[in-house]
Amino acid sequence: MIRPPTTGDARVLLLDADGNLFPSEEPAFVASADVTNRFLASLGIARRYTADQLRLATTGKNFRTTAVDLAAEHGVAVGAEVLEDWVAEEKKVVSEHLGRVLRPDPAVLGPLRRFADRYELAAVSSSALTRLDECFRATGLDALVPPGRRFSAEDSLPRPTSKPDPAIYRYALDQLGVAPGQAIAVEDSLPGAQSAVAAGIATVGNLVFVPPGERDARRSALEQAGVTLMIDAWEQLAAALPDRPLSAG
Repeated sequence: MIRPPTTGDARVLLLDADGNLFPSEEPAFVASADVTNRFLASLGIARRYTADQLRLATTGKNFRTTAVDLAAEHGVAVGAEVLEDWVAEEKKVVSEHLGRVLRPDPAVLGPLRRFADRYELAAVSSSALTRLDECFRATGLDALVPPGRRFSAEDSLPRPTSKPDPAIYRYALDQLGVAPGQAIAVEDSLPGAQSAVAAGIATVGNLVFVPPGERDARRSALEQAGVTLMIDAWEQLAAALPDRPLSAG
C-alpha cells in the first residue's frame, strides 16, 4: 500500500462512479456490447465484441469515444448525427439495464456515510448523467452524492469528452470552488487515474470491484499512472484519511 503525501487540506472527495462506487462495469458492458455490435454492423464493419472483450478494450472511456475509436480502427468515419443517435441509444439501453440489476452494497454505503461527515462528496465520471442517475438510485447513494454534485464528461462540459482528458476533473474543481490540493480523487481505471493526476489531484487507486484475475495488472498500471494510495476495500480509505470535521478549511 502506498501512503498518500499530505491530505490534511483536502475538503472534497471526487469519486469515479462505474466500477468504483458500484460494480456497474460488467453489467454495463453486457448491455453496451449489443449496442456496439449493432453500431458496427450499421457501418458495414464485421468485427463483433463480447461484453468482456469490450470491457477490457475500453474501460474508462464513454461510448461516444469508444464508438469513434472503433470505427477509426476500421477506417470508417462517423457522421455527427449518426454518432448522436447511437450515443442516445446506448445511453438508454445501458441506463435502463443498470437500474434493474444494481443493488445497495453495505461495504460501500457504510464508509461513504462516514466520509460524508468529514468531506464533501462528488462524482466525476465519463458516463452520461442519465446513467449515473439510475446507478445512484439503484445503489442507495442518491442522498450522499446528489445530482448537483455529479459531473459527467459526456454531459457536463461544453464539448463532450472522456477520461483520460482531465477536463472533467478541472470542471468539477471549478464548480465546487476548490483547488486541486483541496481534493482527493478515487479511481479504479487507468484512464480515470490519468485524468485525475493530470488535473493535479492526489489520486487513490481502488481495486474493490476489479476482477481478481486482473488486479495485479491494474495495480501496476495505476501505480505507474501516479496514484498515491492503493485500496481494495472502502474501509481502508476510511482508515487512511484524516478524521476532520466537514466545516474545517
